[in-house]
Amino acid sequence: MLIKTENRPVVVSTGQEIAPIRRVSRARFAIAFGVAAISDFLSMWTEFALPLQWLLDLGTAGLLFLILGRRWALLPGLIVEAIPGMGVFPVWVLVVMSLIVYDEIRGHQKLRTSASPLP
Repeated sequence: MLIKTENRPVVVSTGQEIAPIRRVSRARFAIAFGVAAISDFLSMWTEFALPLQWLLDLGTAGLLFLILGRRWALLPGLIVEAIPGMGVFPVWVLVVMSLIVYDEIRGHQKLRTSASPLP
């Protein structure tokens, strides 16, 4: 970081390196989207067999957790899927799409803040 004083510029180090932005690759998002779509499709057919639907939802949450990493945004999707009757809505697809949008917004914000000049 460069700070200008009255006489000369002074370089101040925080002791931390700027880490590159780590995002999930598009291929992983595509795989996660496919898993979510298949799960939502199968969820419509297991709506009346609750133990099967719970197993399907736990398996989907586990797979998405492995594919996308530790994303706690998957937990609300699991909670919504546990509500009887919500299996007719594409909840998992919406969860994955919201993660994609969130990553894009967060990536643009980090780029904007790292590229902004000092006053």
